[in-house]
Amino acid sequence: MQKYEVKDHEPSYLPDGKKWKLVWSDEFDGTELDMTKWDYRLAMMGKRHITWDDEGVKLDGHSNAVFSIYEKDGKICSSQLETGHNYMDGPVGDGYTFDGGLKWPIGKLRPHKFLKKYGYFECRCKLQQKRGWWSAFWLQSPVIGCTLDAGIAGIENDILESFEPAKAIFHSNHVHGYGDDHIQIKAGVGREFDEKEAQEFHTYAVHWSPEGYTYYIDGVEDGHIDAPVSHTPQFIMLSTEVNGYRSAEHAPTEEAIQTAKEGDVFLVDYVRVFDEVE
Repeated sequence: MQKYEVKDHEPSYLPDGKKWKLVWSDEFDGTELDMTKWDYRLAMMGKRHITWDDEGVKLDGHSNAVFSIYEKDGKICSSQLETGHNYMDGPVGDGYTFDGGLKWPIGKLRPHKFLKKYGYFECRCKLQQKRGWWSAFWLQSPVIGCTLDAGIAGIENDILESFEPAKAIFHSNHVHGYGDDHIQIKAGVGREFDEKEAQEFHTYAVHWSPEGYTYYIDGVEDGHIDAPVSHTPQFIMLSTEVNGYRSAEHAPTEEAIQTAKEGDVFLVDYVRVFDEVE
């Protein structure tokens, strides 16, 4: 891997044999989240998610975005950040059914803040330390599932998912949306960190090209997926989610309740996107 220096910040390590250009980044400097780069994701599949909140990310003044788990209005909440939007996520009002006119059952669309096709996408972060919630760094297409041609519709590209403290699982591509045609393709093995490593920052990245997806953890290759490949621009997601709300009870687990009381954080040092140049 070749070293890419970023002034006053930790360097990136990029695949050898190529030239790279930094085209987008957030180093999370200062004390306020840059809302020209991010939006909060508050809804999914046309419904407002009751525990995805817009108060769970703060900057610590030391170039870190701090994601938290916390209690609010009797719910255990956390936050998700996105640079774009899935067209089916926006909340839909009551008046969308056929009532003398035809209205598509899709909520109001929002402009994207950053979409990118191909490149090297990298996040340096420190995983959560307690059970009851999980974290992820991923890419998603604004129009995933609109056709069986993944090149047009795009995919969900899971670069990092951590469902337990000190453990990053394998990488996944989700293809053809989330209905009957859904396919999951896995790559790599992830990493399970020892006690000392779990207290440190690590990097998670994917090189997305027309030839496929190659995944990296701390600059070491960890799996490859040849196809299908998205050929449509996608947006970046940094997300945390509380365990239990996807269950039939739609209630937090006891671990989540306890962790919210005690406090825990998922720390993100930076997110960077590089273009491969000739």
